[in-house]
Amino acid sequence: MKKKYIQQGFSLIELMIAMTITLSILGLTMTLFAGAFSTRKRESRKTDALTSARAAINVISREVANSGYGLSSNGIIASDSSAKRIHFRANLDNTNAQTNSPGEDVTYFFDPINQSIVRYDPNDSPQTSVIVNRVSDVTFNYYDYSGSNSTAVETATPTNNTGRVKITVIVRMENVAGQPDDQTVTYKSDVTIRNSDYMLNQY
Repeated sequence: MKKKYIQQGFSLIELMIAMTITLSILGLTMTLFAGAFSTRKRESRKTDALTSARAAINVISREVANSGYGLSSNGIIASDSSAKRIHFRANLDNTNAQTNSPGEDVTYFFDPINQSIVRYDPNDSPQTSVIVNRVSDVTFNYYDYSGSNSTAVETATPTNNTGRVKITVIVRMENVAGQPDDQTVTYKSDVTIRNSDYMLNQY
């Protein structure tokens, strides 16, 4: 007499347990994947923000460093400069102490409405151009020196003794789901005015 083998499947309880475990693992995997994607997106935006800030500072620093070239002063126009604005001149053509050529009379300022750094040059065409946008704030700090071995004194506005300018650019990143809101990237650069009295006395 042959034995009959009965093929048994999963019971309903076993199936429910297996599905619960599978769904739990799947949910954990999706959570980890979403977190990794969110972090990658944040880092990508941080890189973009740093690139924007660095580009802005590089352009400004190059021109500010030449301020006062061919003139008898450091070239900074104190009456038209502040924490959010810097106006400077340089006689780059080295002709008759005039500053009426492109690049010789430049103003950089922060435009809060358009979130941008603007360059104004009355001798250039166009006179006004946006250096970089998507910038949250720009600050200029001025440091005065007197004599050849003096210690820098920070001032709210530049003077004839200003020999160094610190430029701070802040970029507020767009919010990313799963990451803290209102994150910012700050980029700073110290620019030494090569033609200031202090620097000229170093040589």
